[in-house]
Amino acid sequence: MDMDPMPPADFYRVLLAWTWAPAWDAVVVLALIMYAVLVRRFNRTGTRWPIGSTVAAGAAVVALVVAFNSAVAVYAPALFWVHMLQHLMLIMVVPVLIVLSQPLRLWQSSTRSGPRSPGIRRAFGLVTTPLSTVPLYAAVLVGTHLTGFQQVMLDHMWVHELESVLYLISGYLLFGALVGADLWPWRVPHLVRFVVLGASMGIDALVGVVLMMTSHPIAPSYAAAHPGWGPGALADQGAAGAVMWFGGDGLMMILMIVTAVQWGRAGLRDQGAGAWLEGIRQRQLLGDCATDDQVGTDLDDDDRALRTYNLMLAGLHDGERRGLSAPVREAEST
Repeated sequence: MDMDPMPPADFYRVLLAWTWAPAWDAVVVLALIMYAVLVRRFNRTGTRWPIGSTVAAGAAVVALVVAFNSAVAVYAPALFWVHMLQHLMLIMVVPVLIVLSQPLRLWQSSTRSGPRSPGIRRAFGLVTTPLSTVPLYAAVLVGTHLTGFQQVMLDHMWVHELESVLYLISGYLLFGALVGADLWPWRVPHLVRFVVLGASMGIDALVGVVLMMTSHPIAPSYAAAHPGWGPGALADQGAAGAVMWFGGDGLMMILMIVTAVQWGRAGLRDQGAGAWLEGIRQRQLLGDCATDDQVGTDLDDDDRALRTYNLMLAGLHDGERRGLSAPVREAEST
């Protein structure tokens, strides 16, 4: 890919280096307008839309502008490590901010509509479960970094646009269930969130380490496009791997810390593997004495459940006493 000579990146040039991305700029503007219209419609119902969600939406717009219009976009075609910064913004930072802005909840609350078809709900549930989103996230990261995809992307601009779409979609699907801020068909327990975030951290580390240890340029066009003042092709590739490894794992670690704090503040029912396992625990403890309204409540905070549990223990104790006294009575009779 032919490129014009690029001036050295100093502080002032980085601040003043801006470019246009007409298609993405139009999408961002339209999305921002739609969000503002829905927020206004929601506020007319007498309930104020959460300010935190609005701030998250604004931050997502700022992150998209930085990714597509700032010096990140200007220097990304020539420096692999800058391109990797753009990747992390599109697959992690922007998706998390979009989830925090709660677009699905805003749409449903403002329009009073949702996916009514069972088929649509089933399909959405299928693509949003961690069993689907984690493999998709791994496939996108590995497929776009450790194969010849980067070379094809540098030779064809439409592939670069497709890459950005893949990052945004795969990141949004992954973090939609893990952040847990928006309407989502899955209520993922904190324990599962923590495990999935750890697995995703391993994917980031794998891609970063492979890039750092590969002894040949994965995308030769980067070597041809490198400005004279920039690092060599292998050094640039190693720096890109370090950005993915440390940057990606650092962002995942922040999410894990937030998840751990939420986990600690959650009720006992949410501190295990979710309501399903909690329901099993309750039925095992309460046995046949359990009522339907007691299963699903916090066993340790529900007075009636505790009384039922104590009655069950008393019954077990009486049964043990009767079982122990039977051999004594038989010995006395003989």
